[in-house]
Amino acid sequence: MDTGIGRRGRRTRRLLGAGALASAAVLAIATGSAATSADAQQLRPRPASWLPTLTPIKHVVVIFGENISFDHYFGTYPDATNENGTPFQPAKNTPKVNGLDRQLLTDNPNAYNPKRLGPDQALTCDQNHSYGAEQAAFNGGAMDKFVEKTETDKCTGQPVLFGEPGLVMDYYDGNTVTGMWNYAQHYALSDNSFNTVFGPSTPGAINLISGQTHGMQAVDPVSHEPVSDPSVTQSPDAEGVGTVINDPDPAWDDCSDNNHTASDNLGAMHGRNVGDLLNQRHVTWGWFQGGFRPTGTDGDYAVCGQQHANVGEQSSVDYSPHHEPFQYYQSTANPHHLPPSSVQAIGQTDRANHQYDVSDFDDSLQAGSMPAVSFLKAPEYQDGHAGYSDPLDEQQFVAGQINKIQQSPEWSSTAVVLAYDDSDGWYDHASPAIVNGSRDASQDQEICTGKPVGHDGYADRCGYGPRLPLLVVSPYSKVNYVDHTRTDQTSVLKFIEDNWFAGRIGDSSFDARAGGLWNMFGFVRPQAGKLRLDPKSGAVASAGQH
Repeated sequence: MDTGIGRRGRRTRRLLGAGALASAAVLAIATGSAATSADAQQLRPRPASWLPTLTPIKHVVVIFGENISFDHYFGTYPDATNENGTPFQPAKNTPKVNGLDRQLLTDNPNAYNPKRLGPDQALTCDQNHSYGAEQAAFNGGAMDKFVEKTETDKCTGQPVLFGEPGLVMDYYDGNTVTGMWNYAQHYALSDNSFNTVFGPSTPGAINLISGQTHGMQAVDPVSHEPVSDPSVTQSPDAEGVGTVINDPDPAWDDCSDNNHTASDNLGAMHGRNVGDLLNQRHVTWGWFQGGFRPTGTDGDYAVCGQQHANVGEQSSVDYSPHHEPFQYYQSTANPHHLPPSSVQAIGQTDRANHQYDVSDFDDSLQAGSMPAVSFLKAPEYQDGHAGYSDPLDEQQFVAGQINKIQQSPEWSSTAVVLAYDDSDGWYDHASPAIVNGSRDASQDQEICTGKPVGHDGYADRCGYGPRLPLLVVSPYSKVNYVDHTRTDQTSVLKFIEDNWFAGRIGDSSFDARAGGLWNMFGFVRPQAGKLRLDPKSGAVASAGQH
């Protein structure tokens, strides 16, 4: 049931109580517009608990992981083999998901059948997850060309990584991704959520915050003057503005282009994002990413050099610029990675401009001033991206952060959303509904070219793409619940927009057509208790009352 704002009056009164919302806010949500300038003058940055919201949720924390398809983590949920790794026993009456049934496991239409990966195979080769390759793997919706089109089964020069023919088909169960399965057991999981478009990290991250991958312009890395570069933007118009389908580094970031030591052109986005909408409503917010804090300077540029090693003792730089979507927009960028002016200023507009290190989120949480909206991005070694990260390191980050949030006073009004930027090309059997086609002869495959292009006419925005995991962890989550509502990355954006009466992005953003997260919640009263997990094993350390 995607209510969105449907049955507005009755639902708002039931969720919030009569008189809880100002008339200007009700008007904003009813019309899809932001506050008027007169209203805005009455609003000042203030504690998140004071701001009017559509639901009892006063804090949203989005933990945005990397490169996982639904079947790769949840294909056999809730059944684990328990042959190695952390034991997992599902609760009675755990609902089934649209996963890997017996036929898909033993007589798959692809060249190989899916196989279980154990915790000793947590580090694997990175798969091909480009815009065109993923479409080709879908083979018009037959979902049977993953081995030929997206598989990378050999990891050249990286002997610690596991790879073998058929790897792209393989999956983990609750003996490895134990923490994720335990969150699904105690909170709400979606088995019908999709990448907004096909392709890699940058389009996925930009869709999370704006729902619009058109608007990218290639610029010179020093002067920021527009240049022509098809590796940055696809199908550009006369002014060089097109659609992003790959992973250029952001224009407004000193640490882009390997700390400006290379000469690749960068990407600058035009248009609005959710940060602009939240600023108009004077809602505190921030993007918090591992490694964002500089380790030094090189001339006029900040340097992001912090590194960590994963469970296989592979080291990588923590900060990945193309995983930071707000740095593509000049309005919301912090090019020099300046720190916040104080802990109390985190979430407000100051020199940091809402872009922070993960440690700043921890500081705000400890100080009792967590922003209303927070996006958390793990350092590379913990973000789950195959090739340099893994599910075990990812689990340490996710469980560690949620444990801290649940121990804070803000937990009682918080919703943590676990979402992903793309599928990495990993196999998933669910053929998506193509709600927006594209007819770029150089990029698009049959699955996209045969569908209507949106009325905006923008090319290279074909979606929905692959199915991805999506979980909601909150006192207001439904418990041990699997939601079948069709959603996508912009459903998270839409929930934030609606909850804080921020309006819509516009310009044919996918937020206008996104399914809602409403079925994953029960707002009449809190129903889910706290769940503390062992970050290393993912096992339940304690479960209690909300």
